[in-house]
Amino acid sequence: MVSERHSDGGALVTALFLEAIRLNGSLTAEVDAMTADLGLTSARWQVLAHAAGAGRARTVSGIARRMGLSRQNVQRIADELAAADLVSFAPNPDHKRAKLVIATPEGRDANAAAHARQVRWSNGLGADVSPERLQAALTVLQTLRGALEQARASSDAAG
Repeated sequence: MVSERHSDGGALVTALFLEAIRLNGSLTAEVDAMTADLGLTSARWQVLAHAAGAGRARTVSGIARRMGLSRQNVQRIADELAAADLVSFAPNPDHKRAKLVIATPEGRDANAAAHARQVRWSNGLGADVSPERLQAALTVLQTLRGALEQARASSDAAG
């Protein structure tokens, strides 16, 4: 039986993806702790931020596309936010069934408070890494995400 082997680049991509998964877990736990007293979790805050800061109202599907998540998952979170009076649903003049998700005044306040905490936290965390290294890491992650999205789009078009 022949076993597949990673190229040097493939092994590094695998190591990077595994580290990104671990980083995501750490970031999620940190944001959950940072926003718990605001009635938010990392997932709730992401949806709320799109509703509060989009510059225009968005549908659940629009938020899901921008976040790279399923519509169903974002709908569940939006419903939780609505139950907590952090967002409301408004009629959409462009679509009868797809309501717009709009942050309430309480939601805008919670989003602003979470954002202020995140800025202080990011500034502290970023103080120990040079801007050049952070930019290089960001560029690599964006490049890999773009390649994955392009491969997915090609696969979807072929299938």
